[in-house]
Amino acid sequence: MAAAEDRFERFRRTTGATVRAIARKAELSVEFGAEESGLKGTEISLPLPSRELALEERSHVRGEADAIALRIRHHNPVLYARRRPGGPIGRAIYEALEQTRCEALGAKRMSGCAQNLAVALEERCKRAGFARVHEREDAPLAEVVRLLAREAMTGESPPASARAMVNLWRGELEVRAGQDMTTLAANMENQARYADVARRIIRDLELGEEESDGTDSEIDAQDAEDAEADADSEASDSESSGTSDDQSGDQQDAQSEDGTEGESGAEEDADAELMPGGGDDEPARPGRPYRPEQSMRNAPGEPPYKPYTEEFDETVEADQLCDAQELARLRVHLDQQLASLQGVISRLANRLQRRLMAKQQRAWEFDLEEGMLDAARLARVIVQPTFALTYKREKEMRFRDTVVSLLIDNSGSMRGRPITVAAMCADILARTLERCAVKVEILGFTTRAWKGGQARERWLADGKKSNPGRLNDLRHIIYKSADAPWRRSRKNLALMLREGILKENIDGEAVLWAHGRLVGRSEQRKILMVISDGAPVDDSTLSVNPGNYLERHLREVIRWIEARSDVNLIAIGIGHDVTRYYRRAITITDAEQLGGAVMDQLAALFDEDEEDQPAPARPRRAAR
Repeated sequence: MAAAEDRFERFRRTTGATVRAIARKAELSVEFGAEESGLKGTEISLPLPSRELALEERSHVRGEADAIALRIRHHNPVLYARRRPGGPIGRAIYEALEQTRCEALGAKRMSGCAQNLAVALEERCKRAGFARVHEREDAPLAEVVRLLAREAMTGESPPASARAMVNLWRGELEVRAGQDMTTLAANMENQARYADVARRIIRDLELGEEESDGTDSEIDAQDAEDAEADADSEASDSESSGTSDDQSGDQQDAQSEDGTEGESGAEEDADAELMPGGGDDEPARPGRPYRPEQSMRNAPGEPPYKPYTEEFDETVEADQLCDAQELARLRVHLDQQLASLQGVISRLANRLQRRLMAKQQRAWEFDLEEGMLDAARLARVIVQPTFALTYKREKEMRFRDTVVSLLIDNSGSMRGRPITVAAMCADILARTLERCAVKVEILGFTTRAWKGGQARERWLADGKKSNPGRLNDLRHIIYKSADAPWRRSRKNLALMLREGILKENIDGEAVLWAHGRLVGRSEQRKILMVISDGAPVDDSTLSVNPGNYLERHLREVIRWIEARSDVNLIAIGIGHDVTRYYRRAITITDAEQLGGAVMDQLAALFDEDEEDQPAPARPRRAAR
């Protein structure tokens, strides 16, 4: 165990040293744990690798880090902003080409960097589902242009998972913009000239979005000269400071500590503001494929979230999805699993119960001028008769009526140990809070089919309209309603263990559904806890809508609930960072930690909420 920790720490240290050396920014730091790579200020977030640190996994993480570092080093945000087109599609292509330029400069000068970038790109294409794109209208044009530009500048073919998608467009793009694609490689050292060629490509594609945000008068010859001088200096410096294939070692650590000043910090701040997707709500993420802006205010081309049809969605009781005999068998299996963790989770549950019950007990106010005589303080009156008698009064602590809704991600990625532990925690939590007179609701969310259901079939029959919205059929499961006692719902919780229940997850609508059920209740305090293992994913929806379609809707729902609702929203991420979505959230790396995380979050919320002033004291008859 210690050896694994030492190995991971060494990997983290050498990765940070390499990033600082490539970017020439000694103040950069690297943190692991985010689901996606990104840059915020001087902190770079990278995906958390497993403890095994397999070779392909190391290369993937290093590739994400290299992409960010190369963007910092080779990107001039002022030139970028002056030549940026005005339309959303043009901006997407412009951003994709600029990121490709930065990565190509590093790949041509450092072979190890080229290999890492290739692994990271392959992983991104797999996650985006490009291998499932078989028709031209389903292919994101910005990504196709990005991969063809990379091929023109580095000679590297598109990743295997995206090759078929690129070939759908290759012929037409070569006819329209083939010459300009070749010109990109000749001008990649000069950002100003490269940007002009990128704008010509956008014109070649006849998108009608080539107009710049600024005016042509702002783009003067001095910009080109500055960019050319910067490129020359970077080229000469990089030749004398190549990076090894493994990109590790104490030499690079020392190099980063003594690193050169590089570009000014002001330019880096400007970069974060100018990059698409930047801002307070969503930090810029250089090194990743372009995703449309999160804010709807400045993105008129972003389609609003909508389901294509809600006819096939269902909200169903758990016992309707499984016959009673199989449900009983699954409950026996869950009880067997509970036996191994019964001690740990029960101790946590008992601790939570003691804390909650303590808040419902009565307390006393002392040193009053009237009330019941405080016998414990009579001794001081005997010692000093001039002391006045003191009295005490009983007060009742306020403990508001509470309902807790546990919303559990029932996606396929939760299969195995995570969903088993989630079911066990839900079982223990329901029993614990029921003993404390706190009502508990347990819900699950998934889809009725993989990769689209009847909604997708209808969309195909209707002629495949553009931007159709959500194309899968929702399945929202009620394992235990708030008013149902645990003993009547205990078998239902075992349904989570049934093979075939877990499919895909559309979080935004599930959170809205659970929130709507809470809003209609009469309890004074309402708590919604979401347990998930990642971002919303539905292949059928994401293949025909913008890449952040489901994620953007989830952010809008969370933002609305946190700002305007009286429901307390908490999230626990299993193996994935959910703090980038929820304001009150924690991330755990092992499903075994889920029980403690749930109990601690609830206890902290109750403690925080009970800091209000207690109810007025109830007067009692004074002692005679």
